[in-house]
Amino acid sequence: MLNKVFISFILILYQGYSLLAQTGVVTSNSAFSSGEELHFKVIYNWGAIWLESAEATFAVSPALVKGRSCYHLIGTGFTYPKYAWFYKVQDEFETFLDSSSFRPLRFRANIQEGGKKEKHDYFFNNITKKVYTSIQRGKAHTRVDSMNIASNTIDVLTAIYYARNIDYSNCKVRDTVSISLLLDNKLYPIYVRYLGKGVYTDKDLGKFNCIKFSPLLVEGTIFRGGEGMTVWVTDDKNKVPLYVETPIIVGTVKVKLFSYKGLRNPETSRIK
Repeated sequence: MLNKVFISFILILYQGYSLLAQTGVVTSNSAFSSGEELHFKVIYNWGAIWLESAEATFAVSPALVKGRSCYHLIGTGFTYPKYAWFYKVQDEFETFLDSSSFRPLRFRANIQEGGKKEKHDYFFNNITKKVYTSIQRGKAHTRVDSMNIASNTIDVLTAIYYARNIDYSNCKVRDTVSISLLLDNKLYPIYVRYLGKGVYTDKDLGKFNCIKFSPLLVEGTIFRGGEGMTVWVTDDKNKVPLYVETPIIVGTVKVKLFSYKGLRNPETSRIK
């Protein structure tokens, strides 16, 4: 379940920001820098049951790929040891993002969820607009494929950082926008509804001015269909995701930021 929550968390953040894609294609970065780390807790709630069972972390470091200066993005998700006996998860997502063009060069995922193991490796050619994929599921033979992509097609991990650089100043409350996303060798159509601004308060982190979104969820996964999910992100140049809450088939999942460091810009969204 954590892997679905972690993958969906990435999708949630992208869906929340994808509304803003109407402003144009992002080709530069001003929202984050190498050294940034964001740490999240994954909490499951069902009636009187509250289980803080997992964590997700996103980190940025510098890298060099074939002479190109890159951001090395790493996202990890794991269950706490006391729950691992029941259902162990250890996932890692990795992207090398060209810092000059702000386009992914390579995406990798190593997924271990219960008895399931998968490895994904995608190479992007942003000149020919093609992606070459290699996917191995368990002990099966590796499946190699390729597909055409759009000029703004990105992987799920790039999506979070890409979206943090989009200008949302022209968005109107209740607006919706559709976009496609590359995930598991498929392009997914998604849309999200902009809900406006609000104030988010955390007993440890403090109080922040935020923007809010509600992505459309597809019924039939662990999520209920409709727009029951809410995403909160800081209303400043950093656009840091603070909190995600959504009902699932049984109970509710909450993902909340609990620590961070290395932000590029001042925290002007923080309310003193």
